[in-house]
Amino acid sequence: MMKIVIDCFGGDHSPEANVEGALSALSHFPDLYLILTGDERMLRERLQGKMHDASRIEIVHAPEVIGCDERPIDVIRLKKESSMIKAVRMLRDRDDIAAMVSVGSTGALVAAALTRIGRVKGVIRPAFCPILPTMDGGLVGICDSGANVEVTPEHLRQFAIMSSLYMKNVYNIENPRIALLNVGKEAEKGDEIRQKAHILLRETPEINFVGNMESRDLLSGHYDVVVCDGFSGNVLVKTTEGTALELLKKLKKDIYSRTLYKMGALLMKRMFEEEKQFMNYQNYGGSVLLGTSKTVVKGHGSSKAASIEKCIEQAYKMEVSALSSKMEEIIMKYDHYEY
Repeated sequence: MMKIVIDCFGGDHSPEANVEGALSALSHFPDLYLILTGDERMLRERLQGKMHDASRIEIVHAPEVIGCDERPIDVIRLKKESSMIKAVRMLRDRDDIAAMVSVGSTGALVAAALTRIGRVKGVIRPAFCPILPTMDGGLVGICDSGANVEVTPEHLRQFAIMSSLYMKNVYNIENPRIALLNVGKEAEKGDEIRQKAHILLRETPEINFVGNMESRDLLSGHYDVVVCDGFSGNVLVKTTEGTALELLKKLKKDIYSRTLYKMGALLMKRMFEEEKQFMNYQNYGGSVLLGTSKTVVKGHGSSKAASIEKCIEQAYKMEVSALSSKMEEIIMKYDHYEY
């Protein structure tokens, strides 16, 4: 059995979305066993009346909830009965638990994962890697997207190695094309960190480095992974998601502005629905925290059931592929460690 612990509180739609997503995942993966942390009474109420195999679900009572405005260091020290911290502790202490999924506070999750779970041997800093769809129907990973605001060239090389293995093993992309986010495509562009990183990435045979990428090309389909510092990556992801959502709103507003447009929209209703689903981040799961000694997946705070299920699927596939051991094997070839 593959055991994964689910932090069932902290999201905008918790615990309903967490429970529904968990039950859906159980129906798709027969060897999956889920441990739900949170207020036991509330979780049992959500399970009541729903078809499920009770022998594959464990509930661990954790009555406290972490707010997004709470300081991570205070959370770790003071909220030991919260659904997130209990899930992290169980992941650390129980050898039979392979991974965890949470949609709670990002800061608290990163701090707890780093201080309580630790890193894959050789990894300097773990990094988030969310997934976005590309215009040609593919996917692109962005690594890092928020865990590391300041980076060195060696950090960026490790991000490239980890995310390349992730895309290959979880999304079956045979030879992922790795790009470095920069202000221009020429090798000499960017600051000293980006210039040195370009050289390191070019000299790393385990990855398929294709050069620099400008932010406007993120969804072009020409790249499978873009590596960057967490500040730039976070801005890149949120700007892209926000632009897509605002364009959909404008399109809807324009359609309703004229009767002729409405009539045309009726004929294109199916196409509009497909485009809406294409741009909906709920369909692509969460950000995996690459480089931790056990698998951690962070879902969006507004995740609904479908997104929770995708997060569980991501964790499941990472464990099935033994991703951590593959990361360690390659990263340990390089001795430029900066702890």
